[in-house]
Amino acid sequence: MNAPRHLLIATCNEGKRAEIQLLLSDLPVSLFDLRNFLAIRPVAETGATFVENASLKAIGYAAQTGLLTLADDSGLEVDALGGAPGVRSARYTGESASDAERVEALLAALAFVDESKRSARFVSAIVIADSNREILNVSLGECEGRIELKPEIKNQISHRAHALAATHAYLLALTAASGAG
Repeated sequence: MNAPRHLLIATCNEGKRAEIQLLLSDLPVSLFDLRNFLAIRPVAETGATFVENASLKAIGYAAQTGLLTLADDSGLEVDALGGAPGVRSARYTGESASDAERVEALLAALAFVDESKRSARFVSAIVIADSNREILNVSLGECEGRIELKPEIKNQISHRAHALAATHAYLLALTAASGAG
């Protein structure tokens, strides 16, 4: 494979896009996101796992754009809730719920769970796919506990930062493969 010159970040989420762009900013590729493609069709997240959803998005958007595509699926797994909200984290309390409403619903679900049994983790799966619908790389990251940090610290230890570190190494090797930039 020739070294890629462009990489699509398959998201419309401004916060996720900014975090990914910051963590991949030293790569010799032009970064795009879904806002650059007005006629793109949304890809349904019907997978049962974070990797399945990220794979669906990476393959679907790569096929539509012809670009090497990075897709992320991430969420919160709470042990006392059997791993919920899991892949439904963004839709835990409905499609239009705010972060505050999701937190409120989660705390309500944990109201009778002892503090010592509230272990949880943020999970991120990042998948790279090409326009031939081939998955080239899968990276996973986890961050245990309840953490609220400044963005510059979060970007060093977050679940997405862990997955992106492995993805970054893969992309760096790929872009260096033919010396293109």
